[in-house]
Amino acid sequence: MTVPLSVLDLSPISEGSTARDALRNSLDLARSAETWGYKRYWVAEHHFVGVASSSPAVLIGLIAAATNTIRVGSAAVLLGNNTAAAVVEAFGTVDALYPGRIDLGIGRSGQRRVEALRAVAAGKSALGDVPTETVVRDGVVIPAPFDISGLLTSPRLQASFEALSFPGAQAPDFEEHVNEVLALLNGTHRSRDGIELHASPGEGADVEVWVFGSSAGPSAELAGKLGLPFGANYHVAPSSTLDAVQAYRAAFRPSETLAEPYVVVSADVVAAEDDATARELASTFGHWAHSIRSGAGAIPYPDPATALPLSESNRAVVEDRLITQFVGSPSTVADRLDSLQKLTGADELVITGVTHRHEDRLRSYELLAREWGLPALLAA
Repeated sequence: MTVPLSVLDLSPISEGSTARDALRNSLDLARSAETWGYKRYWVAEHHFVGVASSSPAVLIGLIAAATNTIRVGSAAVLLGNNTAAAVVEAFGTVDALYPGRIDLGIGRSGQRRVEALRAVAAGKSALGDVPTETVVRDGVVIPAPFDISGLLTSPRLQASFEALSFPGAQAPDFEEHVNEVLALLNGTHRSRDGIELHASPGEGADVEVWVFGSSAGPSAELAGKLGLPFGANYHVAPSSTLDAVQAYRAAFRPSETLAEPYVVVSADVVAAEDDATARELASTFGHWAHSIRSGAGAIPYPDPATALPLSESNRAVVEDRLITQFVGSPSTVADRLDSLQKLTGADELVITGVTHRHEDRLRSYELLAREWGLPALLAA
């Protein structure tokens, strides 16, 4: 296989365990991923749910301290929840101690959420005009999209949004927000009154800035316009990944960062010694995904040994996530990933995967690394 693999870790909390366990497991997986030859180790930003990745910059610092060479970063810091200054100073602090290893991935969740809510309030679908049928292209499943309109109006979700912002606060335009981050990093920031502000630490930090997106919208276009690398979320929004990648490439302009477009595409993976074992390990993924889609927030990851089968009605809510999860033996998973890479033209794949037992998750990443032929394992 010709492209690098990286890790996206949600720090999942398993049923019967704690956030402390999840964070220790993340450090263990990061050290192992470095040994196996994964290129990067990214963490997500989620709040008030059954995962422990609520503070990316803190967790990135801990992972960087526990490893030696692997790049560590966010996929992604949500600018709707953070000021540009807070992001730059936090990542600048970590970079000051671990220079040249830190990736600053940025997402526009806050502004996207506001736009979607406006659409719902106007009696429209938050999806917009998108295909409604599942198709298979060159071995890759492109499902009908999930309509998030109902999820956005969940009282619990609304309460979490309110807890993450000050009353009346509004996220700035995403492009302005990203440009403010870049200006603080390169030392050109000026206030509206023309006053210079210099982030310390932060200014001059050797961080790699990424933009993440799930559709052919502002994120993909901005990443291309600024000549930044782009992350396309197949594991979250598989229905619109191809459109997002195409929009990014169409908008791309060479920059000091990149001469050509650079795309990483995510995939949700569970690998085991054989297909049957992998399917058993992944059998409660639908329960977990449904807890998110229902608006209740991600539950602790269920134990396949005790969980009841997912009902047909609940399965229908998460069908797109189930049919786009890559589950099976190492060769089964690698073949599907190879198809995804070829269809999207991804320069890199980032793998996320959740199992109830930490040792099964470790084994999944190890088996895939060996099957993919990552350099560290080839040299072992």
